[in-house]
Amino acid sequence: MEGFNQTRVTEFVFLGLTDNWMLEILFLMTFSTTYVLTLFGNLLIVVTIVFTPRLHTPMYFFLSNLSFIDICHSSVTVPKMLEGFLLERKTISFDACIAQLFFLHLFACAEIFLLTIMAYDRYVAICTPLHYSTVMNMKVCMQLVFALWLGGTVHSLVQTFLTIRLPYCGPNIIDSYFCDVPSVIKLACTDTYLTGVLIVSNSGTISLVCFLALVTSYTVILVSLRKQSAEGRRKALSTCTAHFTVVALFFGPCIFIYTRPDTSFSIDKVVAVFYTVITPLLNPLIYTLRNEEVKSSMKQLRQPQVFFTKAFI
Repeated sequence: MEGFNQTRVTEFVFLGLTDNWMLEILFLMTFSTTYVLTLFGNLLIVVTIVFTPRLHTPMYFFLSNLSFIDICHSSVTVPKMLEGFLLERKTISFDACIAQLFFLHLFACAEIFLLTIMAYDRYVAICTPLHYSTVMNMKVCMQLVFALWLGGTVHSLVQTFLTIRLPYCGPNIIDSYFCDVPSVIKLACTDTYLTGVLIVSNSGTISLVCFLALVTSYTVILVSLRKQSAEGRRKALSTCTAHFTVVALFFGPCIFIYTRPDTSFSIDKVVAVFYTVITPLLNPLIYTLRNEEVKSSMKQLRQPQVFFTKAFI
C-alpha cells in the first residue's frame, strides 16, 4: 500500500499526436468523421441483428457483441483525443486516467476473447456441422459471452492494480493521446522493471496465445474444406476471410504494443491510432460489405413498417 501514500501527481498532460495546429484541425475533422461512422456502422449492425429473426444465430449473436464492444472501445479514447485537438494544454486527471486505462483494457481484452470464440464457432460450424446446433446453442453462447466479460474484467483489474500501486511524484507528461499502462508506468518514481515484466506477461501472453489459437483454428478449417462441396468452400472461405481480416487488423497492433520490453518507437502513435480509431470502423465495413444476409436485412429495415412490425412482435 506504500505506493498509494506516495502519489503526488493529480493530473497528466498529453503531448497528443502533433503540435502543429493545421495538422490538429485536419486530424479533428478526419477522426471526428471516423468516430461518427464507427458509432453509426456498429450500431446499425446491432439493430439489424436484434430486429431480424433470421439473424438470431450464434454467428450473428457474436457479431452483434463485437459491434457493441467496438462502440465502447473507441469511445474510451477517441472523444478525449478530439477534445485535445481543441485545447492548447491537453490534460486528464489522475483518476480519469486510471479509469480510461481500466476500460481500455476491459474492452480490448473482451474483444480478444470474443474473436477467439467466433473462430471456435466457425470451426464447429464447418468441421462438425451435424453437432453445431447442440454444441453452440443459445445457453452456451450466453455462457461464453459471460466468460469473456469476466476474463476481460479480471485482466483489466490486474493491469490497473499493477499501475496504481506505483508512486507517481514527479513527471506527468504522457507522449500519447490516451492513458495506457506502458506510457503511464514510465512516469512512476521507482524502478518499474518487474512491473513491466508482469504487464507484458499478462497482456502479451493473452494476445499471443489467443492469436495462435485463432491461427490454428483457421488452419484446421482450411484443411477440412477439401472435403466440402464447391459452394460450401466458397461460403466458408468468405466468412473465414472476413473473420481473419478482422483478427489480423486487431491482433497486429496488440502484439506489437504489449509483447515487447519497455521501449518506444516513432511508429507507436500510428499503431495506437490504427488500434483505437481505425479498426473499430473497419469491422462493420468488413462484415457488412462481404455479407449478403446482413446487407439484405439492412435494406428491409429501411422500410419503416417492416422495422416497427419486427420491433413489436
